[in-house]
Amino acid sequence: MEAFWFSLAMVFIAELGDKTQLVALCMAARYKAGVVLAGVFVATLAVHLVSVALGGVACRFMPKDWCTFLAGVAFIVFGLWTLRGDSLEEDEATCTKQRSPFWLVTITFFLAELGDKTMITTVTIASTHSWLPVWLGSTTGMVLSDGLAILVGQVMGTKLPERAVKIGAAIIFFAFGAWSLVTGAVKLPMYAWPIGIVVPAALAFLFFRGSRPDQKAVEPQKQVE
Repeated sequence: MEAFWFSLAMVFIAELGDKTQLVALCMAARYKAGVVLAGVFVATLAVHLVSVALGGVACRFMPKDWCTFLAGVAFIVFGLWTLRGDSLEEDEATCTKQRSPFWLVTITFFLAELGDKTMITTVTIASTHSWLPVWLGSTTGMVLSDGLAILVGQVMGTKLPERAVKIGAAIIFFAFGAWSLVTGAVKLPMYAWPIGIVVPAALAFLFFRGSRPDQKAVEPQKQVE
């Protein structure tokens, strides 16, 4: 059960302010919330099944201490990614297309989730935990996080307070990342420590070198059946 709750919490946090949450908010501005959540659920089940499989393969071919260490580095990177933020880009335009709502949400969300932060978070957790509770927990966390965004978006006409959410989520990722990195590094050769410092620092430079202003909230639209 520890793996279930841990993956639920981490994916819930990773999804706050993420591109796929913006997609869910955009979809909910046009379609019924229940349809959007159903599409999110189906797409997430599929994507995260692939994610836990990838994490399991990584764990099988890599020593546990290295998995723990690299998971810590990844969580720190997720924190940086969270601070940088995402935008809808072409996904916002997709919301205006007239197709079957359920399949539109499912396919759009599935494609948006491929290679996204929440997918990589699930891969990372699955590399150090049993796959089934991680799969179920990460899927639940995703649906809860997107459900929260949809609820707030429909009630308030806007998404969650973006800056506060980003900072809070990033702090949590940094804390878990530092703990996991140190836990793994103390059992590894000394060269692991420079890796744990240089890699996040280099990625932080790349993330923020050309960072753009935060995307504005999605304007609510008239819902269709």
